[in-house]
Amino acid sequence: MAAPQIAAPLTDDELIVQLKAGDRGAFDVLYERYLARVYHFVDSRLRNRADTEETVQEVFINIFSSIDSYRGEAPFPAWVFGLTRRTIARRFKRKRHPTVPLFEDDQEGESSHVSTGPTPLESYECEERLARMEEVVSSKLTPEQWTLFRLHHVEDKPISEIATQLAKSEDSIKSNLYRTRKILLAR
Repeated sequence: MAAPQIAAPLTDDELIVQLKAGDRGAFDVLYERYLARVYHFVDSRLRNRADTEETVQEVFINIFSSIDSYRGEAPFPAWVFGLTRRTIARRFKRKRHPTVPLFEDDQEGESSHVSTGPTPLESYECEERLARMEEVVSSKLTPEQWTLFRLHHVEDKPISEIATQLAKSEDSIKSNLYRTRKILLAR
């Protein structure tokens, strides 16, 4: 009697063909296959569990909704992580402006004043990010990179003024600032 054969797992490309044909199970397999790697990738950049979980959900929604755009010109994992990087970048670009409800105080006929200060959660998250940034500044940035970042982004000095002050070319300043921001955003 012959031993039962175990079917080899489907490749990503085979699963993608099935998914494009409407097979929900193919997406579930891809999800299980990539969840841990995507989660780790996002978490290593955001370092906030709630943001990481929300972003991972966005990534898989984006994968599912844009699977038809995958043409197989690059390996599927490269496409997944490119989409993941773009999803993370969109999160950083979003500007969240707090809304303050305005209402009339019926008894006095004057507008009430609503505090626009940060919530305790926002304060905690800000302190957490600041601590991570201080750690990166002290361990990953050179004193020159920190000086350039401080002059341009904290003191709001133009690149031309920084270049003159430090006797360096503007291109050198721009390049160094780019590398500095890349280090800071990777954390």
